Amino acid sequence: MEQRTDEQLLEAYRGGEASTLEVLVRRHHDDLLRFLYRLTGSRTLAEDVFQEAFLQVHLSASTFDTSRRFKPWLFTIAANKARDMLRKNARRRALDLDAPVRGSEGEVTFVDLMAIEGPSPSQAMDVTERDAKVQQVVSELPLLMREILLLAYFQKMSYAQVAEALDIPLGTVKSRLHSAVAAFAKKWEAANEVDV
Repeated sequence: MEQRTDEQLLEAYRGGEASTLEVLVRRHHDDLLRFLYRLTGSRTLAEDVFQEAFLQVHLSASTFDTSRRFKPWLFTIAANKARDMLRKNARRRALDLDAPVRGSEGEVTFVDLMAIEGPSPSQAMDVTERDAKVQQVVSELPLLMREILLLAYFQKMSYAQVAEALDIPLGTVKSRLHSAVAAFAKKWEAANEVDV
């Protein structure tokens, strides 16, 4: 069962093989929870949205086109559920744009800051501190910016996959991602100025 694709597992689930949904939940548990935690900024909220997302997968399984990819569909459902919960909690944040990311050792790219790999010896702060600071800065971004950053950088989805997941044109993905990176950069720089 583990060798089957996500799409094959969902097709089997629709055919009455109930255990395949459990395989899908296990297969996407870590990635989806990380995405939702970073999107919502709350472990509890992320877990609630995770459950809501798979409940929606169950309810909408019959409408899924198995010629398409399951993961973008799942992440679209999860992002929509997270948006709904965040709206209910009225956790909208202000919009900031345009600034390069600068570190103590010169220019640093957004990808460098968002990488989850272990630290290089020259890093000034330990991984736990940096991850917490990155999470804080990401959580201060508006929801649309958080979504696109998390899908593109943390989930490593292509522009086309992000466009499909968010149901927006490819050009919109590129412009939102550019704005989101700029906003992250400005907030990152401000956060690091406070620490100096």
